Amino acid sequence: MRVIIGCEFSGIVRDEFRKLGHDAWSCDLLECEKGRDYHIQGNIFNNLWGGWDMLIFHWPCTRLCNSGVRWLYGGKGEIRDECRWANMQDDAHKFKDLITCDIPKICGENPIMHCYARAIVGIKYSQIIQPWQFGHGETKATCLWLKNLPLLKPTQIVDGRIARVHRVSPGPDRWKERSRTLPGIAKAMAEQWGSLVPDAQSPQPDLNLK
Repeated sequence: MRVIIGCEFSGIVRDEFRKLGHDAWSCDLLECEKGRDYHIQGNIFNNLWGGWDMLIFHWPCTRLCNSGVRWLYGGKGEIRDECRWANMQDDAHKFKDLITCDIPKICGENPIMHCYARAIVGIKYSQIIQPWQFGHGETKATCLWLKNLPLLKPTQIVDGRIARVHRVSPGPDRWKERSRTLPGIAKAMAEQWGSLVPDAQSPQPDLNLK
């Protein structure tokens, strides 16, 4: 299948699909940590046209997640921050646009959203997964919105319930450390969803990545 992984600078999910023979590409505004091969540096919305059988995307969660809702009100829950509110609405609409686009198979990933984002997205997540279900002894509740994809099945339930992502030291790259997909989850996506039969394909895109 032809698979595009949106908002991925790490190449972790992309590489798991490529190991199984799929034509998988990552796409992000940032350069890929593993080099330029099989990476589209650009806006995911400019790279949705024809040919993809599957879209998996990890939309930035800063403005959408339940844990950060207080910042919509300046951090104190008193006065609404209109700039942050507008940015949140824009993110929520873009998330909805991605999970409803015309690519046949879609997985949108995000932490548990606050009620304001949920109201805009308007589509309930399909399931919640945890790292400890896929061989990583830690917690990070992650919601998956699935279109024409089965629920992701746990592959290796392990002990350990450490909230590692919440303990990452402050710094300019903290968001990167918190946002990378864990290898066990990426492998499960590739093995379980990569075995599906692709739908009738659209014309192949000319990526023109020179």
